[in-house]
Amino acid sequence: QVQLAESGGGLVQAGGPLRLSCAASGRTFIFRTNDMAWYRQAPGKAREFVAQINSNGRSTTYTDYVKGRFTISRDNALNTVDLQMNSLKPEDTAIYSCTQPRYNIWGQGTQVTVSS
Repeated sequence: QVQLAESGGGLVQAGGPLRLSCAASGRTFIFRTNDMAWYRQAPGKAREFVAQINSNGRSTTYTDYVKGRFTISRDNALNTVDLQMNSLKPEDTAIYSCTQPRYNIWGQGTQVTVSS
């Protein structure tokens, strides 16, 4: 099994940046050989897809709302997947979770709050 742990959340002013990181532990070959993704859930709303990256990091996908502002990346040597968030908006406020979609593995999530 793989365990995922997010970090880097916090309070930031609108327009500012924040970088989230997700560290994998356990059977990390599962991490290195599979796609990884970030999702978020705002208060009172359903969880929604944010970004996904393939196993070698060469292919990424983003939801339209974050294109041009967020960048997903991974370091398979360190077993981490990051989400660089720029030009943050209050609407980006949510709990952000990383996931390994193929095996439905989720981290505990990290809170991001963007003040106006």
